[in-house]
Amino acid sequence: MATQRRRLRIDASMIDARFLDGQGVLRQVPWLQAAAEYELERRPPVRSFPVRPGRRIAPGWWWSATDGHLVHYGFGAMRTQVMLLDFDRSVTALACSPVELVWRGRGERRVSHVPHVMARLREGGAVLVDCAAGGGISRRLAGRARVMEAAAAAAGWHYRIAGAPNPVLAANVRWLAGFRHPRNAVGAGEKAVAACFERPRPLVEAVRELGDPLAVWPAVFHALWTGALCVDLGKPLHERTVAHLAEGNER
Repeated sequence: MATQRRRLRIDASMIDARFLDGQGVLRQVPWLQAAAEYELERRPPVRSFPVRPGRRIAPGWWWSATDGHLVHYGFGAMRTQVMLLDFDRSVTALACSPVELVWRGRGERRVSHVPHVMARLREGGAVLVDCAAGGGISRRLAGRARVMEAAAAAAGWHYRIAGAPNPVLAANVRWLAGFRHPRNAVGAGEKAVAACFERPRPLVEAVRELGDPLAVWPAVFHALWTGALCVDLGKPLHERTVAHLAEGNER
């Protein structure tokens, strides 16, 4: 009769964190100390992102509307998760691969893992995110995910593996992200845009009422990005999409 492999007990107090300090020096401290005492979301990637031949999207930079910082990402799926987190009003800051977790596995073998993305949450704590390559979870990632879940939970954080998002949602958010900078609100003014959507109505009707479409559309798209206006982003966004003013009209 085959015997089941005994699951390794995960003790978060035995996990270390490695990250770069303000001078770019690699530091290693207990994970629970790092999570409680350090602003890991302000750290650069703990490892460099290689340029891999054949990949459509190379490492690059994303300007975060959430906190006004540049976020260095490593590949396309990572950029998509950064974009979605930047759009998420519960997020206050984010970074790619700012921390590496180190622990001892079976046979005292040293094991380490660098989650792809970290986001600080408005409600407190943070979330660590790994991007599943091709939408699938490898055996290697599944094993490390158990440790990540335990480490995150011990720190009062969350951990998840993110697959490919809904393609319509991703396309809509990607379009709105092009108008995420506050300069796009200047053309029509936030108060004027809000006043036009006190009742639900198609986007194009309000745009025509506000003035020059070339100046007004960016302001409307910016209001959709910030959450001042609401639409169903699970459906394709177009000029006749019905939008309404968000409750409180604030991000």
